[in-house]
Amino acid sequence: MTTPTTASAASGTAASAAPAHGLTDVAASDSTLRRFLHGLPGVDAVGLEARAASLGTRSIKTTAKAFALDLAISMVDLTTLEGADTPGKVRALGAKAVRPDPTDRTSPATAAVCVYPDMVATAKEAVAGSGVKVASVATAFPAGRASLEIKLADVREAVAAGADEVDMVIDRGAFLAGKYLKVYEEIVAVKEACGADARLKVIFETGELSTYDNIRRASWLGMIAGADFIKTSTGKVAVNATPANTLLMLEAVRDFRAQTGIQVGVKPAGGIRTAKDATKFLVLVNETAGEDWLDSHWFRFGASSLLNDLLMQRQKLATGRYSGPDYVTVD
Repeated sequence: MTTPTTASAASGTAASAAPAHGLTDVAASDSTLRRFLHGLPGVDAVGLEARAASLGTRSIKTTAKAFALDLAISMVDLTTLEGADTPGKVRALGAKAVRPDPTDRTSPATAAVCVYPDMVATAKEAVAGSGVKVASVATAFPAGRASLEIKLADVREAVAAGADEVDMVIDRGAFLAGKYLKVYEEIVAVKEACGADARLKVIFETGELSTYDNIRRASWLGMIAGADFIKTSTGKVAVNATPANTLLMLEAVRDFRAQTGIQVGVKPAGGIRTAKDATKFLVLVNETAGEDWLDSHWFRFGASSLLNDLLMQRQKLATGRYSGPDYVTVD
């Protein structure tokens, strides 16, 4: 894919913290960034949705299905983001992430537990020594309506408590108003606040971006600013992850790596509840970005109830029957 470039180099603190991928010059100003983002190819909505629907009809059987179930379990960011969250609930969720099926030690652990910043220390203790990561939402999640100082304090609190990953929300109001440089600079500042060890997931809230063109622009904007992952949604609005918007983001990370050599992960979140749904998304990954993304380091599901169905289907595949309703815990 050919993308526009500019002659001037980006300047200032935010630009100096941005990754050296050869595209930082497009963020020299609002006008250069707008020119770049609006110069991206337009999205054929009909073609995108048709391809997503077509890939969703693929059938996976027997050993391939067993592999897909275990892979999907290993990609789950087991999530609780409620005002009623308690330390006990978070500890229980951490225990489930480490050993999703206590009756079957062959079941893989999930990728991470995702909580609010004030619950990071509790989650970290619950998964200690397991390899399960702790992710924390930040930047005034889910609305993102706060000053940059407050957003950065949110991030620093989570990282200081031990968060391995930070899930930030972009300022959708700024993005939709065309203030792309403001959004870029916030992402760069949050990335810097994450430090060397915490990976950054950038949430677009695709259901509020209105158009596929905006989702493509947001994807490139996030990656140029240094996102380690791009994420569809908070799970707090009516429209969250869909096959079509996830396909579009997978195309973006594929094209970004082809141009820069830098690989970025994708995390669909919200609305993915069944093993059948998860399998469709894995097919999208394989057929669009390729096998390099079929790993929990590069692809995640933001979910809670999804894990239960994955475990039920896994047990059904092993024994030929479904267990009773108490086979898995209710989150």
